[in-house]
Amino acid sequence: MKKIDFRQMMDKNQFATNYKRMWPFIKPFWPMALLSLLICVPVGSLDAVIALFLKPYTDVVVVGKSMESPWYIPILIVGFTTVQGLLNFGGAYLNAWVGGRLTMGLKARLYEKLVAIEPSYFDTTTSGEVLFRFNSDAELACSGLLGNLKSFLTRIFSSVALIGVLFYNSWQLSILAIVILVVAVAPLTKVKKLLTSLVTRNNSCMFQLNTTYNETFSGNRTIAAYNLQDRQKSRFNSLLNDVFDLTVAMTRRTAWITPFMHFVISIGLGLAIAMGSWLIVQGTISPGNFVSFITALLMLYTPLKNITNVAVSVQQSFLAIDRVFSILERPCSLQEKQNPVSLPAVRHGITFEHVCFSYKKGVEVLHDINLDVRVGEMLALVGNSGGGKSTLVSLIPRFYDVTRGSIKVDGTDIRDFALNDLRQHIAMVFQDNFLFDGTIKENILLGNPSATDEDVKKALHNACLSEFIDSLEKGVDTYIGERGILLSGGQKQRVAIARAFLKNAPIVILDEATSALDNKSEEIVQRAIDNLMRDKTVFVIAHRLSTVKNANRIAVIHEGNLAELGTHEELMAIPGGQYRTLYNMQFKAPIHHGEAEQKAEEVA
Repeated sequence: MKKIDFRQMMDKNQFATNYKRMWPFIKPFWPMALLSLLICVPVGSLDAVIALFLKPYTDVVVVGKSMESPWYIPILIVGFTTVQGLLNFGGAYLNAWVGGRLTMGLKARLYEKLVAIEPSYFDTTTSGEVLFRFNSDAELACSGLLGNLKSFLTRIFSSVALIGVLFYNSWQLSILAIVILVVAVAPLTKVKKLLTSLVTRNNSCMFQLNTTYNETFSGNRTIAAYNLQDRQKSRFNSLLNDVFDLTVAMTRRTAWITPFMHFVISIGLGLAIAMGSWLIVQGTISPGNFVSFITALLMLYTPLKNITNVAVSVQQSFLAIDRVFSILERPCSLQEKQNPVSLPAVRHGITFEHVCFSYKKGVEVLHDINLDVRVGEMLALVGNSGGGKSTLVSLIPRFYDVTRGSIKVDGTDIRDFALNDLRQHIAMVFQDNFLFDGTIKENILLGNPSATDEDVKKALHNACLSEFIDSLEKGVDTYIGERGILLSGGQKQRVAIARAFLKNAPIVILDEATSALDNKSEEIVQRAIDNLMRDKTVFVIAHRLSTVKNANRIAVIHEGNLAELGTHEELMAIPGGQYRTLYNMQFKAPIHHGEAEQKAEEVA
C-alpha cells in the first residue's frame, strides 16, 4: 500500500531515472549501501510487534482477567524495541558513511566538470550560481536521495507488516482503512507541480545571495572607498525578502495538504471505531482484535500526517539531482577529435584563414580575419577598445571556437589537436593575472610543476623578481594571499611572467600586460616581458603604442576587421591611416585639423 502512495507522490519514471543516474557513484561501495538499506527491513517490520502482541494481551489479561499466558509480552516488547533501536543506530551510521562518500564522489565529478568546462560558460554564469549548483545541489541531492530512500524502505516494510496485522485482525476494517488511506494521500500527486516553479525562483535568489557574498569579499575596498555599505545592505535585504516571500509561498501552496490528511484520517479512524464496535457486538472480532487493529492503524496513519514535509523534501532532492545531471550531461561546446593530431613543436607559424567569430548568434565581432604569423615573429595588435583584439588571441588556445574559417598551426587546424597539447604550447600573461592562494613559489611552479629550484631561480631572474624575493624574509616561500592580494600590481605581473617562463611555451600571448601599471612598474615589467619574448612567437595587445614600435608587424583591429597590417614605419606612412591617427593622438603630434577630427570620431 505504501508503495502505491509513493508512486503517487512522484513520477515513477523520474524515481527510476534518478536512482539509475546515481548508480555509478554508489557502485564503488555498493555493499555498504546495500547493508544500510537491508537494515530497513527489520527496522520497519518490527513496528508491527507491539500491535500484534496487544491482541492476546487484551483478550487474556484485560478481558479475561488472567495472567496465565501473556506475562512475557511486555518483556518481548522491550526486547524487540531495543533491537529495533540498535538497528536504527547502525542504519543511521551506515547512512551517514554512505551519504558522505556519495557526496564526495558527486562533488569530485562536478568539480572535474567545472575545471574542464569552456570559458564561455563563465561569461553568463555568476559565481553564486557556480557555488550553488556545483556544491549545495550535490549535498541536497545526496542527502535527499539516501534519507528519502531509507525512509521510503522503512515505511514500506513497516506498512507491509502493519497491513498484515490489520488483515489478521479484520479484513473488513482493513478494506475501509485502505480506502481512507488512498483518499488521504491523493493530493501528494500535485506536490511536484506546486513546487517546481517556486524552487527554481528560490534557487535563483540563492545564486544572487552567494554572488553578493563573493562581491562583498572581492570588492571590500571598493565598498569602503565609495561608501557603498548602505547600497550593499539594501540589495542584500531585498534578496532576503525575496527568499522569505518564496518560502512563505511554498508553505502556502503545500501546507493545506497536512490538515486535509488529518481530516480524512480522522474520518477513517472514526469509521474504523464505529465499524469495529459493531463487529465486536456481532461477535465477528474479539476486543483483542479491535485493540490490535486500532493500534496498527494508528501506527500506519501517524507518519502520513507529516508526509507533506517528506514529499516536499523528496521533490527538492529530485530537482537537485536533475540540476546536477543537467551539468554533468551538458555537452562541451569545445569538441575534441577522437584521434587528435600530435603537436610536438611549432615550426612554421600560425595562420588565420577567413576567421569570423560571434559570442551571440547573429552578432559577429570578428569579420573575415586573415593573418599569417611566422615562427619567431612578434605581432602587435592595436586598435580601439572593444574592437576584438582580446577576442582574436583568445581563439588561439581555443577558449572559444571560430564561428567560420579556421586557425592553423603549421598548416593543421587547431581543432585537430588535443586541447591539452595545444595549450601546452601557449603561455599567456593577462592584464589582471590570477594568482592562487599560496606562496610565490607555488604560483610560479604552476607553469611547470617538475621544475627544479635552479629553474625557478632562473625564471625569477628573467622576470626581474630576484631583488624583490631577496628582500622577503621567507623568499619564494612567502604567502601572498588569495588572488595575490599581498602583492602590488607590478609584482603580481612579474610572478605571472615567471610562471610563463617556467612553462617555456613557443607561443606567448600578452594581453594588456602593462596597461594597469605606473611608469616605474611598467618599465620593470617591460624588461621582464622582453626577456620572456626572446626566441618566441609573440602576440602583444597594447594600448600604449610606445611598447609595440619594435614589433615585427603591427595589426590594427578596428570594429572586428583587420584594418591595417605592417611595420611601425609602414603604417605611419599611410596618410590618414588608423594606426597613424592613434599614434599621433597618443603622442599629441601635430596633424591636419580635419584629419584629426575625423579620426578622433572613428576612434571614439
